[in-house]
Amino acid sequence: MSGPDFLDANILVYAYDPADPAKQRIARDLLRAALTGAAVLSTQVLAEFASTLLHKMKPPARLERVAAAINAMHPIRLIAPDARIVVRAVEAHAKYKLHFYDCMIVAAAERANCSRIWSEDMNAGQKYFGVGVENPFAPRRADPTAS
Repeated sequence: MSGPDFLDANILVYAYDPADPAKQRIARDLLRAALTGAAVLSTQVLAEFASTLLHKMKPPARLERVAAAINAMHPIRLIAPDARIVVRAVEAHAKYKLHFYDCMIVAAAERANCSRIWSEDMNAGQKYFGVGVENPFAPRRADPTAS
């Protein structure tokens, strides 16, 4: 049986950013699935999402909009970091040479028994501690075995 998916912060950002309608549609579909229990988030992902909307968007999102977006995600299972997640992130950093905050995502996804991390930023196709990474925005290749 497969576990839930884990959503990286870029998925949440695209869900709320109208700059790329195709990516927004995909991200919103993933977010809707998360609201039904198909995915989890971490507090780090929510913080990255808020920071991006408040500081990197042009123009920056209004505080009320950011708070409302985070409140709308309340039904999604949330993984909070603790000392064990930080230690596991250090181990991931040593093993995979990822940016430390990506390692925190790997550790949180592993803690939640996730099968997959949806992320545009991490190495699609790679497995980290048994958790696969997929980029939902990558062009889909045709199956060479399909006729």
